[in-house]
Amino acid sequence: MAYKVLVVDDSSFFRRRVTDILNKDPQLDVIDVAVNGQEAVDKALALKPDVITMDIEMPVLNGIAAVKKIMAQSPTAILMFSSLTHQGAKSTLEALEAGALDFLPKKFSEIAQNSDEAGSLLRQRVVQLAKKSPASKRSLSSSRPVSLRNSDARISTRKSLGSSVAPTNTKTITSTLTASSGKNYSLLAIGTSTGGPVALQKILTQFPQDFPLPIIMIQHMPATFTHAFASRLNSLCKINVKEASDGDILKPGCAYLAPGGRQMIIAGTENAAKIKIIDDNSAKITFKPSVDVSFGSAAKIFGGNVLGIILTGMGADGREGARMLKTKGATIWAQDEQSCVVYGMPQAVTAAGISQLSLPLEAISSSIFKEIKHG
Repeated sequence: MAYKVLVVDDSSFFRRRVTDILNKDPQLDVIDVAVNGQEAVDKALALKPDVITMDIEMPVLNGIAAVKKIMAQSPTAILMFSSLTHQGAKSTLEALEAGALDFLPKKFSEIAQNSDEAGSLLRQRVVQLAKKSPASKRSLSSSRPVSLRNSDARISTRKSLGSSVAPTNTKTITSTLTASSGKNYSLLAIGTSTGGPVALQKILTQFPQDFPLPIIMIQHMPATFTHAFASRLNSLCKINVKEASDGDILKPGCAYLAPGGRQMIIAGTENAAKIKIIDDNSAKITFKPSVDVSFGSAAKIFGGNVLGIILTGMGADGREGARMLKTKGATIWAQDEQSCVVYGMPQAVTAAGISQLSLPLEAISSSIFKEIKHG
């Protein structure tokens, strides 16, 4: 059976085009549409779709309010469509915090022109979210449906049982860090994509003001989103968070978010490291910013004195950069499958034998403190 999708938008044209695009995949079936947020809430409760695609600006009830009601009444995997504006970015971040799992820019021109690339990306994202949907009772590939509301309880149970996971081609990795390795670190590097905004917020809000390392973060996001995201994190965190700028000097207790659409490179020396922001028109590199690019540059400057973490995300960006870091002696961790929105990037480093530890999201901050012997 196909995954059930509910399409929500006040534009009849957009509803029709999204429906046509999704129905081209035999794994997906658009079972209904809704024209405003309240109708979306009602149909989510009645129809129990596996995935909802949701507009933000709608009459009666907007997308953010609809997400909050749906997650309270009938938790469902939700993909937001967002305008590429500063306000659109802020609204999308609010929707993600309310419980939406992912977002895509709302590009009417690409939808209208029936872009194969845009259609393929939309279908791919919806299928991935369907695999994590609380409403879904099926599984595709090796993914398992996960209840958004019960994930904390399940992680807690795994910890209490002391369970471990032994993926193919890698060492046995446990769900918690028991003791520091004794290494000294000069940099914390984090790479993520789908599900990353919520994951990063959960991790960084736990950091104390005197966190002793500089932090670089690579999150796959459009250029108009990264400034708003960095500002939001900065308002919530005790540490300083900023969108990285060319020439920034890496300082302890400051987190630098790679700007969307460009590459963030670490340059200089380990004791005087700085950030270079460069334009990248290379067709060989899909992601801009790219975790591989930033991690690889960190390996050249900091060698093995890096704690690198790959969080939830689609694809394999970060695997080769993490490999370069590990070759230099760095420590690499990955988020575990159950707490990921999409277990793509963490799975890539784990299956390749690069990650030394697989951690639930809720354990990452405390494990970092324990590893660097802080607090």
